[in-house]
Order: sequence, then structure tokens, then C-alpha cells
Amino acid sequence: MQPDSAIYRARRQRVLEEMGEGVMVIATAPEVPRNRDTHYPYRHDSYFYWLTGFNEPEAVVVLVGGKEPRHVLFCREKNEEREIWDGFRYGPAAAREIFAFDEAFACGTLDAELPGLLENQPTLAYIIGRDMAWDTRVMGWLNAVRGRARSGVHAPAHLVDARIWLDEMRLIKDDHELTLMRRAAEISGRAHGIAMRATRPGRHEYEVEAELLCAFRSGGAEAPAYTSIVASGANACVLHYVFNNQPLRDGDLLLIDAAAEFGSYAADITRTFPVNGRYSAAQKDAYELVLAAQAAAVAAVRPGAAWIAPHDAAVRVLTQGMVDLGLLAGEVDGLIESKAYERFYMHRTGHWLGLDVHDAGEYKIKGDWRPLQPGMTLTVEPGLYIRPADDVPEALWNIGIRIEDDVAVTGSGCEVLTTPPKTVAEIEAWMNG
Repeated sequence: MQPDSAIYRARRQRVLEEMGEGVMVIATAPEVPRNRDTHYPYRHDSYFYWLTGFNEPEAVVVLVGGKEPRHVLFCREKNEEREIWDGFRYGPAAAREIFAFDEAFACGTLDAELPGLLENQPTLAYIIGRDMAWDTRVMGWLNAVRGRARSGVHAPAHLVDARIWLDEMRLIKDDHELTLMRRAAEISGRAHGIAMRATRPGRHEYEVEAELLCAFRSGGAEAPAYTSIVASGANACVLHYVFNNQPLRDGDLLLIDAAAEFGSYAADITRTFPVNGRYSAAQKDAYELVLAAQAAAVAAVRPGAAWIAPHDAAVRVLTQGMVDLGLLAGEVDGLIESKAYERFYMHRTGHWLGLDVHDAGEYKIKGDWRPLQPGMTLTVEPGLYIRPADDVPEALWNIGIRIEDDVAVTGSGCEVLTTPPKTVAEIEAWMNG
């Protein structure tokens, strides 16, 4: 399927209008060796892809601002012999036409061409400090321009981190992006339903992970959006548990944090459910507390609300619940002020979501939590993680619960994008057919 080049060209034009005079240079991600001569599956850089829709390695986009703006792509040359081994390449000529660039060159010419594009420009914008080798290469281009000072040319006097523009633009999703995110959410939600029905005592975490991966690909996703967490029993109290190698035991809960990437956009879903299909009384009490905290957080997602509002709403519900469950003692306001709740809930309630599972965008503006705006997409994921201790009721030991959904801010509130079974009744009915 060919990309809609008009979408990406319009994005580049927005960047040029914001930047004014100057040059922006954004490289895609390099291929990464897995071992010897084998690479990890390739995934492009998100900034580069947001600007281009181009998913081949060894590519760079150059945007030249000013009175005569130019959109320039550097990419791999056509090479029929390499295509026999590695697959199709667009080549500069086809890439220029298909992806709506003014000019396109072979990537091997980048070092020769860039100094000329930088001559007499006031500003150079790129992603500073992310890759020291790239920083060194940029300095080489600047020094090449400075070496021509006697010819009357000058190098850019200002280096600017391109993220100051790109992050803000990526933060607000357009209709095209939201369509892709809804599809990623749909595929991921279906996979969670399949995983629930595949879970039973005696199987292993990795068998359930395999069900997820199969469902992602069969649904049309390119890949998992991140490494899947399939954590049973005490493993669910490890926030980033990814070993996924333990047997599933009767009476334990299983926490799955897993989702697919579709059209390069990520979903991010967590569900926690009983291995045997029935919550115990203690598990149900803890689960319904987290579910109530999530409902309060989702209700706080609306235009104009501070980014932190959903987290604050979830923390208040969770803290009261911790008192009710005998995990904490004291007044709720004091427990929140002292952060006593962090013993059992130690992470934020969400993050931005988009091309990256932890997507681009600042959370504070000049020291204040930024207000939510229509088009922002984020996760809402409160949790409760109860490790064994002398002052913890034994019935709650090794209960780890997280419930996570993806939401898009709308003009009047929010749209919940992810809808796999979530209430106790829904999950038990689904798991028991």
C-alpha cells in the first residue's frame, strides 16, 4: 500500500513554516546487528517517518526553509542484485515521485551534498545529542562550510534541537493518525481476548505470549509495539517483567501488558485476570479498587484539564482503597501528601501514545502541568502491587494488578480506544465461554 504523500508533505510544510529560514536534517534509524551478520527486524525512526512516510533504512530528510523551500530526500540507490537478497528498494527517482519530494539523491552522496545545502543558512536543526556519531558527522558538514569562509559563504550560526518543533506537532494527532491508532487498538484488544481464553493452569507464560503474537500478526499488525509482559503471580509485582517463562498456577492472577503496532502507531493495553477464570474474594476486592481508580482517571481526561489530573484522581481512589484493604492506616489526605501510597503504587497513571509507545511531547510547560487538548492521545493505567510483608494481609500477598486503556482527548471529553473485557463479570464470562 502506497503512503498518502500529501499528508507527509503537508507536515513538512508546517515544519518549514514554523522554522522559517534554516535547514532541518533528520535521519532515520540505523539497522542494528543482532549477532554476527544478522540484524534485528528493522524499524524506522519515528521523527523521520512522521515527516516522510518512508520506511527504508539509510535515509535522511533535509528541509530547506526560506523564500524557496525545498524538500530533499537521501535514500538507497536501486540495486537489483541486493533486491534479490534483501527485497525491494524505491531508489531516489521513484522515492522523489511517490513521497512528494522536490529532490532525491543517493544516500552515498550525503556528505558531499550537505555542506552546499547549509551554505549561508542562519540555522541548522537536527536531533542534538541522541547519537554521538551523528553529531560528529554534522560537525564535519559545518566545518566544511566554515572552510569556505574566504569564498564569502558562512555556516549556520545557530544549532537548534529539532524536537522543539517536532514534539509539539506530533503531540496532536490528526484524523489519519487516529484512524491508525484505532486499528492498532482493535487488533490489540482482540489479542487480549484470545489470550484470556488461552489461559489455564499448567500452561506457561510464554504460551500465552505466543497467542498474543499470533493474534497481532494475523490481525495485520507489523509487530508488537513493545516487548510483551506476561506476568503471573508474584511476577506481576515486577513492573517491567519480560522473562515470560513461568508456569501458570491455579489461584494466581495473570497480568498482561501487550499491544500491537499498526501503520507504525502503537496501542498499549494491560489486563489482569485469574488464571483459573474466577477471582478470589481478595483478588476481586483489589481488582475492583484498581478498576474504580481507572474510571476516575478516565473521567478526568477532558480538554483544559491538567495532564496530572487523571493521576491525581486515580491516586485518591487508590489511597482510600489501600486504607479499606488494611494496607495503609491514616487520613487519606495525609497519606497522599506523604506519598505513602507509593509503596503499593509507584508509577504515573499514563503517558503520551503515538508512533512511540512512550510518545513525544513535554508534560510540563514552564513548570506547570500542560492542559489537555483535543487530538492528544494517552494511556490511563493505574495499578496496585502488593508484595508479602508482615504488615500486609496475607490474602493480598503477591497480587499485582494493572488496568490500562488508550484514550484520545476529544472536544468534550475523551474517546476510549481500547475495549477488551475489563469488569470482573465481563472477564469471568469471557474466560468461561
